[in-house]
Amino acid sequence: MAHLSPQELLDRLSALGIPAETVEHAPVFTVAESHHVKERIPGAHSKNLFVKDKKGRFFLISAKHDTAIDLKRAHEALGASGRLSFGSAEQLREMLGVEPGSVTAFAVVNDGEGKVTMVLDANLMEHERVNFHPLVNSMTTGVSREDLVKFLRATGHDPIILKLPEPPAELQENGRAPI
Repeated sequence: MAHLSPQELLDRLSALGIPAETVEHAPVFTVAESHHVKERIPGAHSKNLFVKDKKGRFFLISAKHDTAIDLKRAHEALGASGRLSFGSAEQLREMLGVEPGSVTAFAVVNDGEGKVTMVLDANLMEHERVNFHPLVNSMTTGVSREDLVKFLRATGHDPIILKLPEPPAELQENGRAPI
């Protein structure tokens, strides 16, 4: 299956009746690099983790950009088999049609076989507007949290919404929180 382009994704949002606001900017590859972008775009900004469990099940976790996630314990909350590890760049391209640095909840539109489980962290879903890359890291698209869920369901990815485990407080205080 061919993967959608950013414009085709925006067209899909429009066809679903989902208002979206997209801002173009210099490419950003990490949450830290995106500080200047976040300042001028309202709403919650996301970080997105493409991970797999020991049995080869894939998950796309979307959380608020500043949420600390304990990946050593996240598998328990997700009902995954064993600790989670990051999917490879090749798996990311094959399943979600995006490059590393452009991971986004919108990418499940390219997972026509339903191999990826979509997970939304409760911290992100507390916000009225949520922002994600529209398949490339040189743009940011904002939609309402309700419309995000509507979009995900339209792609066949009914999201799991839960509070992900956070690292122990002492790791966060020392700046050693892993993710």
